[in-house]
Amino acid sequence: MTNVHHHTVTIDGLEVFYREAGPQDAPVLLLLHGYPTSSHMFRHLIPALADRYRVIAPDHIGFGRSSAPSADDFTYTFDALTDVTSSFLEAVGVTSYTVYVQDYGAPIAWRLALASPEAVEGVISQNGNAYEEGFVSEFWEPIWAYGADPSPAHEAALRPALAREAIEWQYTHGVPDTSLIAPDAWEHDIALMAREGIDRAQLALFADYVSNRDLYPQVHDWLRSSGVPVLAIWGKNDEIFGAAGASAFRKDSPHARVELLDGGHFLLESHLDDVVRIIRDWRGTF
Repeated sequence: MTNVHHHTVTIDGLEVFYREAGPQDAPVLLLLHGYPTSSHMFRHLIPALADRYRVIAPDHIGFGRSSAPSADDFTYTFDALTDVTSSFLEAVGVTSYTVYVQDYGAPIAWRLALASPEAVEGVISQNGNAYEEGFVSEFWEPIWAYGADPSPAHEAALRPALAREAIEWQYTHGVPDTSLIAPDAWEHDIALMAREGIDRAQLALFADYVSNRDLYPQVHDWLRSSGVPVLAIWGKNDEIFGAAGASAFRKDSPHARVELLDGGHFLLESHLDDVVRIIRDWRGTF
């Protein structure tokens, strides 16, 4: 049995919770989670890859077991989440890594890469977007509208995304056999999202998401110039970030490996074994 350790480190007065497993001297695999979850989404992946990686998975501020200050006390932007993550990596002694991104983890990773491109040894994007082609319009229209005009009407249109039905949907949509999805996955997220003040924090991040879109041309330049190895492994039925977002990586990373699996947004819940097998095979090519 692989031992997974659960730690907390203080960064600028904020507590960052993280899970870690694997040899301290092994190559680092940094796992960056998405919305509305936490490092909990990697609970099965961490021990599955810890034989060859030092696997590290932090909870972003406002998520999981990390600090969740009010939106009055912390500026909930992707720049701010990246600053905390950068300081976290320094605190735990990580200077180079392969990054596994999903959903919100992607724009945080892209900022880290642009600030310190030499640190990133590889990119695994699992439904982690970097291209306009990846946006499913029906899902994103209310977010773009709120970002452009955070009016009460646009806020009201987004608030259902914070609720039980929408969170459960993120786990079950696009999954042919939903009996594979453990209900405790979404129950965990629902409980943490219900904490006082989290709604304002999440709305602030919705409003800031357009800043990620604006960053994409720089990300594409980095992919082209660095030649960093890329694995895009996607739940092809995702109705948030569509499969075209995976294939688009080949525009700037022509040797990217693209794997489209018959799953949804949270692919690890239904296709863990496939993901582990593909990562092991891909990592052995460089």
